[in-house]
Amino acid sequence: MLKTDLCDLLNIKFPIIQGGMAWVATAELAQAVSNAGGLGVIGCGNAPADVIKEEIRKIKKKTDKPFGVNVMLLSPHVDEIMDMLYEEKVPVITTGAGNPGKYIDRFKGIGTKVIPVVPSVALAKRMEKVGADAVIVEGTEAGGHVGELTTFVLVPQIVDAVNIPVIAAGGIADGRGIVSALSLGAKGVQMGTRFVCSTECIAHENYKNMITKAKDRDAVVTGRKTGHPVRSLKNKFTREFLKLEKKTDDKKELEEFGVGSLKKAAIEGDHRYGSVMAGQVSGLIKDIKSCESIINDIVKEANIVKESLTKI
Repeated sequence: MLKTDLCDLLNIKFPIIQGGMAWVATAELAQAVSNAGGLGVIGCGNAPADVIKEEIRKIKKKTDKPFGVNVMLLSPHVDEIMDMLYEEKVPVITTGAGNPGKYIDRFKGIGTKVIPVVPSVALAKRMEKVGADAVIVEGTEAGGHVGELTTFVLVPQIVDAVNIPVIAAGGIADGRGIVSALSLGAKGVQMGTRFVCSTECIAHENYKNMITKAKDRDAVVTGRKTGHPVRSLKNKFTREFLKLEKKTDDKKELEEFGVGSLKKAAIEGDHRYGSVMAGQVSGLIKDIKSCESIINDIVKEANIVKESLTKI
C-alpha cells in the first residue's frame, strides 16, 4: 500500500532510506533497515576506503537486500572510496557536500544508482543534468550539516524543477511525515535521527537518550561562520561553540573547536561536551526500538493517515 516509483528504482519494499550518518551508520544499522524493507546506508564520513570496505563485506554477509553507501565528497579519501565502491558493485551511492558528476557515468555502467543530497533548486537541476538517478532534498530541520530552506518549502519547488525522483529528508520520523512528503510530490523519504534511536544502531546510549528526552526547541545550529553549519542538541558543547562564534570570525579556530566532537558524543557517550547531531524531529521521538518495528509502525501509520485523507 505504501509503494512508489522509488521502490522500483531501488528494488526496495518501502520508500524509506536511512541517512548515511558518520560514525553511527554502520553495517549493523544498514542491514537492519534493508532487511526491514527500506534502504540501509553505510556512512563513510572521513573514514578511509579499507574501513568502508570492511563494512560492506559485513553487510553482504547479513543481507541479500539492496543497500547503499553515503560518500562525503569533501573526504580526503573520496577517489579511493569511489574506486572501491565500483569494485564492490555497491547497489546505491548517496553523496553529500559536492557534485558527484565525474563519477556517475562509470557507475551507470554497472547499474549503481547515484543519489546526491541537495539543499537547493539550482543544485538539484544540476544533478539531473549530470545524470543523477534521484535527489535527496534535505531541509534545515535535519540533523548534522544543514542548509537554510525548510523541507516543506524546498521539496515541492524541486519536484516542479526536475523530472527525476525526489526524496524528502529533514523533519520526518513517522507515518504522518511520510504522507506529508508524498503529498508534496516526493517519491520517498530519508530518515536519520529516527534510526539513531534503534536497537541496532551502535550510537552510545547517552546519545540516544538525549534524543528521546529532547523537546521541540532543543536542536540548535552552530558553525554558521564556518560556512558548514551543523544542527545538534543543546548541551555544554553547543553553548560554548555559540559563545565562541560571537567572539571570533576565525574559521580555523571555530573548526578546530569542533574537531572530534561527533565521535566524542556518538561513540564515547560524552553528551555534555560532544556534538549530539540530531534533527528538530528529536522532540517527536520517545522510544528506542528495532528498525523492523520502526518501519512497520511508520508504514502502518502512513496507511491509516492515507485512508483517513480519502474520507475528507
